[in-house]
Amino acid sequence: MRLRHSVAAVCGALALTATLATPANAAVGDFGYGFVGISGDPQRVALHDPADDVCVTIPEAADPGSSEPAFAPHNDTDAFAIVFTEPDCTGDSWTLRPHGRPATDRLKLRSVVFVRP
Repeated sequence: MRLRHSVAAVCGALALTATLATPANAAVGDFGYGFVGISGDPQRVALHDPADDVCVTIPEAADPGSSEPAFAPHNDTDAFAIVFTEPDCTGDSWTLRPHGRPATDRLKLRSVVFVRP
């Protein structure tokens, strides 16, 4: 009887350890940015719990030929956000720290990827 309890305890501990060691697949929190809407007025939107290691092209700024870039990103997630000046995570890039301060309107972006620290 003791052997069964011991084996069950060891298996439970291993399962818990494996669960805790599994890497997360999403940045927890919000990544906000501004963009110019169709009416010409500035608007703000946020990506909630974005996926890690996946390039996200900002939909409101995806086409350089017909839209202004997004601006003033605020990374309030637990991952680093690397913002890019062009769609598909190309062009110049800047890294925003987890839970950092909002960037100014001068920082323009068209895509972003989230990476773990």
